[in-house]
Amino acid sequence: MRKIAITCAVTGAETTRAQNPNLPITPAEIAESARAACDAGAAILHLHVRDAQGAPTQDREVFREAIALIRARSPIVIEVTTGGAVGMSLAQRMQPIALSPEMASLDCGTVNFGDDYIVNTLPMMRDCARAMKEHGVRPTLECFDLSHIDASTILIEEGLVEPPLHYGLVLNVPAGVRFSEETLAFFVDRLPAGSRWTAITIGGRAALKGVKAAVALGGFVRVGFEDNVYLAKGVLAKSNAELVGQAADIIRDSGNEVAAPDDVREMLAL
Repeated sequence: MRKIAITCAVTGAETTRAQNPNLPITPAEIAESARAACDAGAAILHLHVRDAQGAPTQDREVFREAIALIRARSPIVIEVTTGGAVGMSLAQRMQPIALSPEMASLDCGTVNFGDDYIVNTLPMMRDCARAMKEHGVRPTLECFDLSHIDASTILIEEGLVEPPLHYGLVLNVPAGVRFSEETLAFFVDRLPAGSRWTAITIGGRAALKGVKAAVALGGFVRVGFEDNVYLAKGVLAKSNAELVGQAADIIRDSGNEVAAPDDVREMLAL
């Protein structure tokens, strides 16, 4: 038996209410969705926010409001995004780091994103890592490609990222590396020794397979409307909490335990 952490990405930058009308958008809606996800078994919230028109934003004050509301409702660990959305500058994307959340994503390389792409050069990665270190933020080293894992080791060797290490292995982004259990296992095999990792598999066809593969391979799991809006084929999830509950059942059925927020704080030295 081991403790497996569930991350819930409740909103994302690209998902719309046309895709799922239950998508939380306002800070209050996001906070309530985070509370329900935590009650269902999520230990970590991957946090994106939206502006008053529902568009993705990295505005520090919107993050500040959302974080305050989330912390008032639940003990969930907050991991802010620095990936932001397509077209944002690094300065825009890094804004929420100054709020000193417990965790933040750190993209470890440039990636295709459907018809677009998100740029993450090594100097950009260094700037982001330095800011996280300055503010006491534990990075999740998000890797969309095998080369991103190798690039992350440069930050580690330079002392910009220190153990305990936590990776987010992102597969099935449109025009990115496709998900398969074999590919995920290959990525895991290339991680630095002792690393913890979370499988992030995008899209309804891969989402549940990714959860099961991560449990089998010794990792953590991520679910939520950012990655997938379906509970089953053709069946929209009613809430992020419903997706978390499904993942929690898989973890328990495997003979393992769903990690609580304080378990994650201990494992990752937050």
